Amino acid sequence: MSETSPNRLSFNEAVAYVEQTGKAAFAAMPVFGDDEGDENATAEGARVFLLLPDADEGWTLRFIAGPFFSAAYAANDIIPAEEIPDRVRELLFMPTRCDESWLTDQLQVLLGKLTQAAGIGEQMPDYGSQPAKGSGPEAVFPIAFIGGSKKPH
Repeated sequence: MSETSPNRLSFNEAVAYVEQTGKAAFAAMPVFGDDEGDENATAEGARVFLLLPDADEGWTLRFIAGPFFSAAYAANDIIPAEEIPDRVRELLFMPTRCDESWLTDQLQVLLGKLTQAAGIGEQMPDYGSQPAKGSGPEAVFPIAFIGGSKKPH
């Protein structure tokens, strides 16, 4: 285990853990919006680096990123070992487990499941058991809110 934190693993330690145990390891980074300099800013999403066991390669690195409370990811890719940036190799990973079906959950639910499986779930709200909220047919969103802020010519 890494000397910097008893529960966290360096990238190489995490790879060895995944290969030896067949379990997973992850690192997550919050993503802030334009108000990142604001001390009261809250994360709008996250980047998750998930090391998963692979029968052929020994392990794979899945990169998942996106906004919270959205059913769509901005990224959900496997990064080949030779293309993993140094800044990812410098992250500390948490041993966990991961079920393939979790990869279709909203990002905050995926993070909740990964942290619970890692034994640190009390640090995350339980988003999975909260009732889903939706808008009714009477809801109207401003065009700017949904990305169509340009006026037609």
